[in-house]
Amino acid sequence: MSIKGTRTEQNLLKAFAGESQARNRYNYFASIAKKEGYVQIQHIFEETANHEKEHAKRLFKFLEGGEVEITDSFPAGKLANTLENLKAAAEGEHYEFSTMYPEFAKIAREEGFNDIAAVFENIAVAETYHEERYNALIKNIEEGKVFVKDNEIVWRCRNCGYNHKGTTAPELCPACAHPQAHFEVKATNW
Repeated sequence: MSIKGTRTEQNLLKAFAGESQARNRYNYFASIAKKEGYVQIQHIFEETANHEKEHAKRLFKFLEGGEVEITDSFPAGKLANTLENLKAAAEGEHYEFSTMYPEFAKIAREEGFNDIAAVFENIAVAETYHEERYNALIKNIEEGKVFVKDNEIVWRCRNCGYNHKGTTAPELCPACAHPQAHFEVKATNW
């Protein structure tokens, strides 16, 4: 069954445009985070930008070509500091998983595109994780906990892999001399 002329076709293009724009915004936000000394947050923005690229690609593959006219609203915010950029990003992710994708999935099902509905729903799952991460980073900045923790932990230098145990990341990495901005909480996911 063709999607040409359906609301689902329009929603796919709207979602593609939204994901593509989010990717660009997150890359801009990453540059700002780096300049402000938040290398970990820079990398999280870049990783999320890549997730958005993959969402856009998945959606684009459902389109069948030709011209499609859409009308929609998109964030037209300005570049700000990292804290404000994180808040804007979290707000966008929340809208996508709580409103946009559920509505798009409902319409796709009504029009008989269950496979597309499932993709909308599955992308929404990823967006919940994005919002969760952004909200945790917001809290860390607001509470001054990006490079300081209440309990002793292991900090990892993102540049060289040096590990430091303490409540505070070192001002300079003793192994490679990179600044504190390159430290993050060591995570073990293997």
